[in-house]
Amino acid sequence: MDTVNSTETGKKMMERLQKLMEITGSHICLHCLGRRFADSMEGPGNLLRGMKLREEFSLSTESPCAVCGDIFERIDDAVEAARSRIDALDLEYSSILVGTRLPDEVVEGDEHINRKLGIQAEGIKKELNREIGKRLAGELGCRADFQNPDLVVMVDFRAGLKVWIQINPIFIEGRYRKLVRGIPQTKWPCRRCRGRGCEACNHTGKMYSTSVEELVSEPVLEASRGRDTRFHGSGREDVDVRMLGRGRPFVLEILEPRTRNLDLEALEDEINRRAAGMVEVSGLKFSSRNRKVEIKNTSRERYKVYRALVELEGPVGEDDLMKLETLKVINQRTPLRVSHRRADKVRKRRVLDIKWNLKGEGCLELIIKGEGGLYIKELISGDHGRTSPSVSSVLGVAARCTALDVLEVGDPP
Repeated sequence: MDTVNSTETGKKMMERLQKLMEITGSHICLHCLGRRFADSMEGPGNLLRGMKLREEFSLSTESPCAVCGDIFERIDDAVEAARSRIDALDLEYSSILVGTRLPDEVVEGDEHINRKLGIQAEGIKKELNREIGKRLAGELGCRADFQNPDLVVMVDFRAGLKVWIQINPIFIEGRYRKLVRGIPQTKWPCRRCRGRGCEACNHTGKMYSTSVEELVSEPVLEASRGRDTRFHGSGREDVDVRMLGRGRPFVLEILEPRTRNLDLEALEDEINRRAAGMVEVSGLKFSSRNRKVEIKNTSRERYKVYRALVELEGPVGEDDLMKLETLKVINQRTPLRVSHRRADKVRKRRVLDIKWNLKGEGCLELIIKGEGGLYIKELISGDHGRTSPSVSSVLGVAARCTALDVLEVGDPP
């Protein structure tokens, strides 16, 4: 049972009550009454606190409430409307969060009364969210989650009663290997029609027939009954570059999934079966929005290991090749091939290790370990002097990368 704290005497309680009754003309509900004495009475909730106040001080309260307009009497209707909407969507979920929208005059009036009383009381929206949330979670057999709910239920009291449901995304993390050249990481809209479909793209709207994103996401989208997906990689390789080794970290974001309890092991097998010979995924696990941001933002911190086949336009000897060890700190101006979409500036990147194997006259194999953000093709060619030093400049012959593979994407330190 609620009790009055010793810090507030009966006299002070009565003074606050009298002023509140004067302001509202005794038109106040038990929720709005109890909310203004939470600082001086312990107990399980504002409704019971209001009942206790009415009993102890023999209060006579009338309807409608001058503060909320008896909005708390509409909780049953709100819960029923929300439950009907959720049931109709045929969703899997285990947690919810309730939010409300109230007429401005209700919120402002609630705050105005608190200012007149000289107190800081819980806002009406916070109590309403909590009360609807408790009732709805109980009826649905799920829990309230204030950080990462599966569903957000918005109840709008501003014009009648409207309810809509926000289905929050799910995130799946893993690594992918791209086993063939000629596939982009993400869907690439046709440059000519910008994705609308034209003769140049055979009315597909795409520059390439498929992508890592599509091969990975399609089975997941089917299983989750989601609306769409977003693919977030830790960096990306060029279309003509293979991604080998352990693969590249990625997070797949599934928008508005109706099914959340996914068998990731079975999905991994299905993705690899459908994309056989092109793409493989491994280590699929459920992830989070924060992890998505980490994966995207740590690409620069991850070292990469590459294997490059290099065509040389002149002969080189072992003494010449030893000069490759001088490639340490590289000054790279934005490469010409990406200058249309990247800021034109000079970046310093480091070569962490380099090994070589002369495969024959005019053909060199390089294994390069470099910082994230190091452009390997330009490190080899020099990019018309925009990258310095380069393989071409230290060997003294023109050099061109003819094939490139990513062998490893390291973990951030």
